[in-house]
Amino acid sequence: MGVLIRGIALPQREEVSFVVDGERLRASSSASTVDDVVEGWLLPGLADVHSHPGTEKPGEAYDHEVFRRHMIAHREAGVLTVRSPGSADQVLSRADDVDLPRLSRGGRWLATPGRFFEGWGRRVTEEELPAAAVEEASNGWCKVIGDWLPDDPPVPLDVLTATVDAVHAVGGRVAVHCQTAEGCRNAVLAGADSLEHGVHLDHSLLPRMAAQGTALVPTFTAFGKIIGNLDESRDPRLKEWILSGWEHAFPTVLAAYEAGVTVLAGTDEYPCGEVVGEIFRLIEAGMPVEAAIGAGSWTARSWLGLPGLVHGGFADVVAYAADPVEDSSVLTRPSRIVLRGQVIR
Repeated sequence: MGVLIRGIALPQREEVSFVVDGERLRASSSASTVDDVVEGWLLPGLADVHSHPGTEKPGEAYDHEVFRRHMIAHREAGVLTVRSPGSADQVLSRADDVDLPRLSRGGRWLATPGRFFEGWGRRVTEEELPAAAVEEASNGWCKVIGDWLPDDPPVPLDVLTATVDAVHAVGGRVAVHCQTAEGCRNAVLAGADSLEHGVHLDHSLLPRMAAQGTALVPTFTAFGKIIGNLDESRDPRLKEWILSGWEHAFPTVLAAYEAGVTVLAGTDEYPCGEVVGEIFRLIEAGMPVEAAIGAGSWTARSWLGLPGLVHGGFADVVAYAADPVEDSSVLTRPSRIVLRGQVIR
């Protein structure tokens, strides 16, 4: 099928015209046989850099049918790239179906004693953590649970540093779950590639994050749901910690952006396909609209090593009827979606 894609591409805001050549884009103003024309304001697909397709509740085992349902929900929202920095098991390494969004995979969550949900992830001692992280990073990423509840100690800095160094030595990258101030500090000082959540992050660490390329993935979507159910909490200390973290997260995102830190959009929890809501939260936090959209599109894709809308790039395209920078609500209404060269709609 000949597919012609044309319109104004973001972020360059330039007129472009491509024909689909397999899974790639080829710059051309016409196709020999055109069966479909996709046009409008063009993005290289949305991206959710913190999602866990395949499970819906803590402790559940990975289920491939659930995975497919989640990934289709992403795709129907225009999310054509998903990073799953940690999963319940290693089945995800065999789950990159061609009709589903591109998947950047991590291994199993790595949890040391006293941290993370019971029954989930790979349980290791602190001494075993560096070697385990290297094993789990075979697909490029591993995720370490760097802290847990507010009064619990985080993974010690020397252990986390050794873990990051070991993974970097084999060409992998490390995502660290961190929510406490000390846990965030250790993740930054250890040189982690991304801080997942970072709600109590000390702003004095932001210049170091920017300098070493540590990204921040605030996951407002997940914490917003927790805030909505706080009345169910019977622990006043935990409730205060969650509320203060939520309030701290908004100025943290703006300060991080202004410090030159890469801020990215990730939703974390089920249901899938809600990254546009995360983009809206980034805008609410004070990020410029274009930067917030990039955090859930071209910036995120580039950070994952994927090209944008360029000759030879992937034929992953979402078209909108209006400029999403001028009217961000249009992000909820993609008019056309092309994934791996196939017109989804």
